[in-house]
Amino acid sequence: MLQAAGIGTGDEVIVPAYGTPEIAEAVVRTGAAPIFADIDPDTYCIDPAQVAAGVTERTKAVVAVHRFGHRADIAQLREVGGRHGVLVLEHGESEKPYDQIVQRRAHAAYLSGRLSGVRTPLGHDAHTYQQYVVRVPGNGRPDRDAFARVLRDKGIECSVPVKTPVHRMPAFRRDVALPETERAADETLALPVDGHMSRRQLHRLAAHCNALGGLLQPAF
Repeated sequence: MLQAAGIGTGDEVIVPAYGTPEIAEAVVRTGAAPIFADIDPDTYCIDPAQVAAGVTERTKAVVAVHRFGHRADIAQLREVGGRHGVLVLEHGESEKPYDQIVQRRAHAAYLSGRLSGVRTPLGHDAHTYQQYVVRVPGNGRPDRDAFARVLRDKGIECSVPVKTPVHRMPAFRRDVALPETERAADETLALPVDGHMSRRQLHRLAAHCNALGGLLQPAF
């Protein structure tokens, strides 16, 4: 898409740092420079206001990545792009098909209504819950990681969706302030909501999370 849009040497493309490095790598392959923008803390997608703040005369495009089943705010991004003459490109987080969407949404609603001590995801009708991502409050990475270790010891599958933001990776290290990106990388944990899970498994998951969550204090 970048090559078809004529992106090349000397151009800048605004991309999210929260995620995998593949988007930034694609930008570099065209000869352009990736410019990292912060995310919306509720959707984990690139924040249109931060994109607008990062536009320069060299900016040719912005790549919006849909994240965890949330869709990026394409309407606002296109409004920004229209004002600045910047192309807006969309990229799905995964090409993997997710079936049983209705069941996943039902499981997510069940957990969101019962979990305490963690911040549950923002729910809306369009959310497909490709991943059910919560935030574990506390003092950063040690609390989230300890939380995850205990759940795994109980036989519950969970994963850290983004361990290191792209702007902190050696190949793309930038001295930029992306507080929401870094906070999300420290706090987020993906819990299972697969369509085949039973109500008993969901209840067990919520019970173990709540037993741990009450021990953690939010960081201010």
